[in-house]
Amino acid sequence: MAIDYREHLTSLRELREMAIADVILIIAFDLALTGGVPGLRSGAGIADFLYLLPITAIAVTLSFALHETMHKLVAQRFGAIAGFVRSQMGTLITIVTAMLGFLVGIPGATVIYTNTFTKREEGIVSLAGPLTNFAVFVVFFTAGILVYHGFVHSISMLLSQGQLASSYIQNILIFTVFISILLAFFNMLPIPPLDGSKILRWNKYAYAALVLAIFVLFLTIVPIGTLVYYLFFWLVIAFLISLFYRGVGLF
Repeated sequence: MAIDYREHLTSLRELREMAIADVILIIAFDLALTGGVPGLRSGAGIADFLYLLPITAIAVTLSFALHETMHKLVAQRFGAIAGFVRSQMGTLITIVTAMLGFLVGIPGATVIYTNTFTKREEGIVSLAGPLTNFAVFVVFFTAGILVYHGFVHSISMLLSQGQLASSYIQNILIFTVFISILLAFFNMLPIPPLDGSKILRWNKYAYAALVLAIFVLFLTIVPIGTLVYYLFFWLVIAFLISLFYRGVGLF
């Protein structure tokens, strides 16, 4: 039986749940980037973790929290009841995988209650999240290109060799660019409950256009071989997430 989460959608509770999920995902991203718990066993690993913490805080909040908030606002615009709900099991999965050195980040999601949504309205609400990530990528990528010479090369060095840029601000731009487009691409996979499945059900042309745009932008920062690897890994993770959310009745 599906669980009714509407009692949790009061504003104060939702704000607290969103804040907790955001903090957990920030720490999880940081932990995964530094190699999980094994990476913290050295002084250098702890130093890297502390150095990256403010960076991941900005990148994750702009990519994750803003993504979920836009789902909520657009859904409310169409007259639905909507709010972020944190998943305890999803939070546990997020923490455990980060400790192991990789990340399956599913601390929660925006839950929408309505009996009147058309496929178009559902598609537009779903589109709001990835479009937000797309916009964040464009803004921060443009800023990086304009301010820092060799900005794209700096992204490549980080992703291929783990080499951080010399400027702290540049690292903020790099991580925000990477995490925002990562979440956009992942959420556009056509597997329920991800946004892509609902957008595709509504309008295959809108879906294809956004996927193509995100794909092209992703190729500006990672080589095609790396992107294929990510895609295979994400498809597996998306399938497991689909099974998980169907099991707990969130979607």
